[in-house]
Amino acid sequence: MAHGPQDDDALADAGYHDVPAEAGGRAARGWWDANAAEYLDEHGDFLGPADLLWCPEGLRESQARLLGDVRGARVLEVGAGAAQGSRWLRTVAGAQAVATDVSAGMLAAAARLDAAVGTRTPVVQADARVLPFADASFDVVFTAFGALPFVPDPERVHREVARVLRPGGSWVFSVTHPLRWAFPDDPSEHGLTATRSYFDRRPYVETAADGRVLYAEYHRTVADHVADVVGAGLVLDGLVEPEWPAGHERVWGGWGPVRGARLPGTLIVRTHRPLA
Repeated sequence: MAHGPQDDDALADAGYHDVPAEAGGRAARGWWDANAAEYLDEHGDFLGPADLLWCPEGLRESQARLLGDVRGARVLEVGAGAAQGSRWLRTVAGAQAVATDVSAGMLAAAARLDAAVGTRTPVVQADARVLPFADASFDVVFTAFGALPFVPDPERVHREVARVLRPGGSWVFSVTHPLRWAFPDDPSEHGLTATRSYFDRRPYVETAADGRVLYAEYHRTVADHVADVVGAGLVLDGLVEPEWPAGHERVWGGWGPVRGARLPGTLIVRTHRPLA
């Protein structure tokens, strides 16, 4: 999971329990606004200013080619963060990429990165469940750990993606591997012993003393992800479970070489909108 520290005075409780869907879905914007700078301070060197990193295992689009040849293609990134992926697609891969994110804080960070490296990346503040684009506007849509984990109703994201994709267009997304939810979010050997049911779909939630939901991250099983994709009218092309590479020692939250040697940490799902 991607959760991180909150202000000690604000955070009163953290754990797995149900919360009202509206409150849980609304929390992501405020959390990422408040934590954008800290997140990028911690992970920015690994993410790079212009690169498409699929996961903490270090799989990059320049190696994986999960999006295929995107030269001249219209590409949409949802849950883009500071738009590193879209920036790379525009400057290196030759795509016409647009980045969206619900967080103004993250999009402000995207503007700072553009200024630092001398690029201009089109960004739009938008909820991935209500995309402000016309039908069949894009050839490819993708997200790397964006949007889907932070909403209680990811099926809406898939339906919106299917709507804005042209027939034949691809939708590729990466998420925390669902198996990880059965284990503590701990990169050490303590994270190798299952402590929860894989089928317990209660979200991880951080709340304030007054009961406000500060952060919510949602669990979907592998079957849930497949059902969401199929339910949106998309075709499943394949699943990718990146292995932890030899010599990769970086720890990122619950990801690291100890758990990576034994447990999958990331699930990447490749789909497309059918031609008819």
